[in-house]
Amino acid sequence: MRTPSTALLRAAIAAAAVVPALVLVPAPTAAAAPGDTVTAPLSQLISQLPVQDEDRTGYDRDAFKHWVDADRDGCNARAETLLEEAVVAPEVTGRCSITPNTGEWLSWYDEVTVTSAGSLDIDHMVPLAEAWDSGASEWTATEREEYANDLGDERSLVAVTARSNRSKGDKDPAEWLPPADSATCRYVTDWVTIKTRWDLAIDNTELTAINETAAGCEDQAVTVELAR
Repeated sequence: MRTPSTALLRAAIAAAAVVPALVLVPAPTAAAAPGDTVTAPLSQLISQLPVQDEDRTGYDRDAFKHWVDADRDGCNARAETLLEEAVVAPEVTGRCSITPNTGEWLSWYDEVTVTSAGSLDIDHMVPLAEAWDSGASEWTATEREEYANDLGDERSLVAVTARSNRSKGDKDPAEWLPPADSATCRYVTDWVTIKTRWDLAIDNTELTAINETAAGCEDQAVTVELAR
């Protein structure tokens, strides 16, 4: 049997060297879309929020139409929230008229029990002005209306004392946190959840405050259905 010459061996080796190696590329993962449900640790949701400077140019609260009765059952979004969050159900007459001084609610921002619906504000977890700053200025009027009346996630709208809501105003977690210590971790988790749900950005100061607050909380898994 003939042994290949040294020249032939060298040629074969050289030819093999120029053959590109086979690289296995994983199939791309489909991007999340409205209606999808995402579950991830709080820290991961924070890290995935887009970071950008805020801009309130052109903001007008009337750009967010509220409170509407989207399902036409007689209850607008404010009333729906009050009924959903009542610890003791209030009396309701007509299509959706809450009888004064009936029912009971716990304002978890400040751990105050309230027995009159008229003493409660419905807070947007992420205030309308903050939403505008963080991306909603680019939305359609319909999208802003859906945001302002979001009953699809119980964390979007919160029945709380007027005092706590007005103390908060349109501040983000860098400027305001609930006065009750028991509310801190829930609040920052819900804030991140709603920003994730609506694909809203955070600025650097807000990010720092959220991370500092979340560091003292359990890094729990959070489930959120995307609205955008």
